[in-house]
Amino acid sequence: MPRPRIRPVLSRLAAVLLLASLGTSVWAQEADDADLPDAPDTSASVVMALPAQPLTPQIVYELLLSEIAGARGQMDVASQGYLDLTRKTRDPRIAKRATEVALFARRAPEAVEASRLWVEVDPGSTEALQTLAGLLAGGMGGLSELETPLARLLAKSDKPQQSLLGLNRTLARYPDKAEVRKTIDRLTEPYLKYPEAHYARGYAAYAAGDNKAALADVDQALAGRKDWEVAALLKVQLLQQGGQTREALAFLKGFLGSSPNARDARYAYARLLAVDKQYPASKAEFERLVKELPDNGEVGYTYALLLDQMGELAAAETQFKRLLPLDSPGADAVNMQLGQLYEEQKRWPEASAAYRAVSGPQKPLAQSRAALIQARAGDLPGARATLQKLRETEPKQASTYLLAEGQVLRELGKDEEAFTLLGDSLKTQPDQADVLYDYSLLAEKLGRVEVMEKSLRRLIELKPEEAQAYNALGYSLADRNQRLDEAQTLIKKALSLSPDDGFILDSMGWVLFRRGDLNGALEHLQRAYSMRPDPEIAAHLGEVQWSLGRKDDARKTWSDAAKAHPENTTLAEVMKRFAQ
Repeated sequence: MPRPRIRPVLSRLAAVLLLASLGTSVWAQEADDADLPDAPDTSASVVMALPAQPLTPQIVYELLLSEIAGARGQMDVASQGYLDLTRKTRDPRIAKRATEVALFARRAPEAVEASRLWVEVDPGSTEALQTLAGLLAGGMGGLSELETPLARLLAKSDKPQQSLLGLNRTLARYPDKAEVRKTIDRLTEPYLKYPEAHYARGYAAYAAGDNKAALADVDQALAGRKDWEVAALLKVQLLQQGGQTREALAFLKGFLGSSPNARDARYAYARLLAVDKQYPASKAEFERLVKELPDNGEVGYTYALLLDQMGELAAAETQFKRLLPLDSPGADAVNMQLGQLYEEQKRWPEASAAYRAVSGPQKPLAQSRAALIQARAGDLPGARATLQKLRETEPKQASTYLLAEGQVLRELGKDEEAFTLLGDSLKTQPDQADVLYDYSLLAEKLGRVEVMEKSLRRLIELKPEEAQAYNALGYSLADRNQRLDEAQTLIKKALSLSPDDGFILDSMGWVLFRRGDLNGALEHLQRAYSMRPDPEIAAHLGEVQWSLGRKDDARKTWSDAAKAHPENTTLAEVMKRFAQ
């Protein structure tokens, strides 16, 4: 439920108006005694509902003191002053003002106490209930306390459907999603005639991890509102998470048959077709969407990516260029994609220009790619000079540009120069984690194993919760068939920190292979390759398959990987070694 808008302005005028409001019922009886401006017009029903609060000199003094303190920026004095007045008077107008001032002062505990008093003295106020609910939902109270004001707000609403839809958003900050679900189930019990109540229950079940129950609740919501796109999209998400992609596609196709103008659903359908590798069907849906929504950058960008995936590079380029003036996804994202597309086609000047046009957070990566293109074109000194200048002008990204320069040198086969470059940087700043990692990899490549191991162990000291250093050291030992117990321990540690990393799974498979556990190796390498079809993982997987006597499987693994990565030297060497 939305939190009410709080007036931030504190002034003497506010004090005068509040005093006028407080004096309404007193002035009605003792108008001659009041030496203050006339009270604002107030309906008789409101006047009768407000307490007859005597304007004692002490109350007037404390009100003015609090307002003046607030106007002078002494918010702690203003907030505490109004809270004290609320406790003394138990007047809803003062309680409301105390809540506003405490919120403006960012004094959350005082705001909660004031809003609790406000609800207590004016239990019929929707604004008071909304304010208290918003504060409690922000983490200032427990679910049990929040449930009561939310139930009262729902009961007071002429149209509770919107409030029902806001329940999950209101309770989003509570970490115990199972308890949130129970609360929402209780709150929605009187409103199950509304589809929105079933949707609220379904979303709460989904957040709590019970997708089966969530799907049943969402189906009930859709039974009441067959054309409800939001509920349809949640159903699709639930089906996808359950691995039911084909069921999700069938549902969306039927939904779009009866609701052809549901564009978000059509966008989801188009993307899901692409995920299912039904590229022509996905393209047809995107063509319709782009025609209907020519200025929707998200749709156009996804369509351009699909065209690129399908190998329709000219059409993809046209789509990307069309998106450049649009706010979404932004020129930087489009230029990065154009740069990659031009690289695929070896259109080096255009690729470089696209990368150079990137100016946001992706600038370091884009500039690095542009420098690499420049170096490949024969201007290595110019590429290095550009990256060195960027290190000076953008010191926060200095290590990124340093690593980019090292990468340029490595790409051109100048490993010794790259090693020296990074080593010189580490002499002055020895604890640069990213630099240490690249430096260690270069050291191993150059046969300087002691330097590699020392660098990785220092990196583990600096970043004990990051997996890559453990993995790199463990894999290096396994690949050299040395200290295999230690290698497995290191890789096991890496896997505990990053259990779904394909390269770490590959390392575990390789160390198991070295130790003679072929079945364990096969299991890890198959999983690694399914997650990340990298040519070097394919090389390892094929070698294990070959060792198990599955030579046809090995040949197929290597052949498929070679088609996708024809220039990979590691894969080529393995295939040559096992060729018969």
